[in-house]
Amino acid sequence: PLPQPLNVEKIREDLYVIIGDGGNLPVYVTAEGLIISDDKFERDHDEILAKIKTFSNLPVKYVLNTHNHGDHTGGNAKMYATAEIIAHRNARDNMVTQKLPGVPRIAFTDETSVLLGGKEVRAKYFGRSHTNGDAVIYFASARTIHTGDMFLSAPDAAPFIDYSSGASAIEWTRTIDKVLQSDWDYDVVVPGHGPVVKKADLAAFRDRFRMMRDRV
Repeated sequence: PLPQPLNVEKIREDLYVIIGDGGNLPVYVTAEGLIISDDKFERDHDEILAKIKTFSNLPVKYVLNTHNHGDHTGGNAKMYATAEIIAHRNARDNMVTQKLPGVPRIAFTDETSVLLGGKEVRAKYFGRSHTNGDAVIYFASARTIHTGDMFLSAPDAAPFIDYSSGASAIEWTRTIDKVLQSDWDYDVVVPGHGPVVKKADLAAFRDRFRMMRDRV
C-alpha cells in the first residue's frame, strides 16, 4: 500500500504527535534536543524530519521504542545519525530474532529515564500485552503517556495479539490495570494507532478487551 500522509497534532507547548502511516509518533521538545517515541516505517523518515522542522530546528537525540514491530521501529536505522535508541530487552531480543533493522544499542528490563534539557521522559515495562516487550512512555511534565499498540483508540479497533512476539491475551488487561493504577500523573493518552484521547478511553478499551476475551 502507498504511504499515508503525515499530520502534526499539538498536545502541549512542548509536545507534538505525528500521525499517519504507521504508529503514532510523539515528539517532545527540550532545550537540548528532541525525544521521540517510535519512528514509523523507514520510508517515512524524511517526511518525519520535515514535519518536525515545522515546529523545531533541534535534532532528535533519543528514540524510545514501544515495541518491536516495523511500523514503530522502521526508522531506527536512519535515526542513528543523530539519536540513541532505547527499547525493552524483550523488544530488542524480538528484533534480533526477527532480523529487523535498527536494533537498539540500549535496553532496559523494568524502567528507565531520559533526562534532557531539564525534562524527563520515562519508559516502563508493566507486563505482557501486545508483545512481551511493550514499553509505556511517560512525558512527565506534559502529563501524557504513549502506550504503543497496547492500546488502540478507535472504538472498533481489534487488538492484535502477536504470539510470535510473546503476547498474552490473559495478561494484557492486567497490564493495562497496572498502567491505570500507576502513580504517574497523566490525563492524555497517545495510542499506538488512532486519535489522541484521555485516560478514561484507555480504561474503556481494557473493559472491551476483557469482555471479548472472557466471551471467547
